[in-house]
Amino acid sequence: MKHLLALITVLGLALAQTKELRVYTWTEYIDPTLVSDFEKQTGVKVNISYYESNEEMVAKLQAGGLGQYDLVVPSDFIIPSMVQLKLLQPLDKGKIPNLKNLDPKFANPPFDPGNRYTVGYLWGTVGLMYRTDVFKTPPTSWGVIFDPAQQKGRFALMDSQREMLGIALRYVGQSVNSADPAAMKKAIDVLLRAKKSKNSLGFQGGVSATKALLAGQAVAAVVYNQDALRTAAGNPKYGFTIPKEGSTLFIDSMAIPARAPNPDAAHKFINFILEPKIGARLAEYQQSATPNAQAKRLLKQSTLKNPAIWPSEAQLKVLEYILDAGKNSRLFDEAWTQVKSR
Repeated sequence: MKHLLALITVLGLALAQTKELRVYTWTEYIDPTLVSDFEKQTGVKVNISYYESNEEMVAKLQAGGLGQYDLVVPSDFIIPSMVQLKLLQPLDKGKIPNLKNLDPKFANPPFDPGNRYTVGYLWGTVGLMYRTDVFKTPPTSWGVIFDPAQQKGRFALMDSQREMLGIALRYVGQSVNSADPAAMKKAIDVLLRAKKSKNSLGFQGGVSATKALLAGQAVAAVVYNQDALRTAAGNPKYGFTIPKEGSTLFIDSMAIPARAPNPDAAHKFINFILEPKIGARLAEYQQSATPNAQAKRLLKQSTLKNPAIWPSEAQLKVLEYILDAGKNSRLFDEAWTQVKSR
């Protein structure tokens, strides 16, 4: 009888597991109505947990989260490390027929050749959100946060290692991927000076930083373009710009943890997001560029013509993708530790 009860319990847990999808993603990174539609379409209940940085997500997976989540949304540069650490499982492309909708530019990314582990979700830039009553014209330089003489009030730095170090490196005339120790020392000094400024609100996640602007607690913040656009919601009191020194591009992708409890549901969700109408709704809601070519065709003209979403050719020339640091990871880790601890 005990064996029978144990078997029933195991079967019950297995059945419950197939009816639940656990997603671990960035804060406020999906339209809730899309989640509801997926649940209605599949009968799978979606539970969502949130993180504010790639580093936080990876740390959680390494600390036992591999068996807790079915889907994660990492940024491009962290994916090679996740693969090397065996944190992700290969995708079963036979379960993702909508993969054909990806723009060819995103169908074979350098960080995941052949989309073996990931599928593009959204892409965008990191820039400066600002108050237009303080800055009558868009700030042209990162000096408005890095140079005390140019600061016009309180500001928030981005609590994300590679993005913030990369912007500081661009400010001192280097690539966001520079592993030159002398250049990194200059970037560290720039960030420490900004951090210790009387105007600094410290390092914050994108959502909290944008909310600081809306609350009148800051006049500028380093944020993802989609956070700025969605939070401002067209309010002319706020603007977004990419300073002349340049910044970073990113593409966030969907991936399945190595020991995901419900990989079948994860594949269904990925395929669902890749449906053209769903992809378009996601991009409109997030005010973000989509890697889904068929979804892009369905976007509003106002979205397609928004320069804060789709960078100009001139801006693209000073924007860089963050690359996997590889053997230089320690240099970036130690630099970030210095910035955060001093």
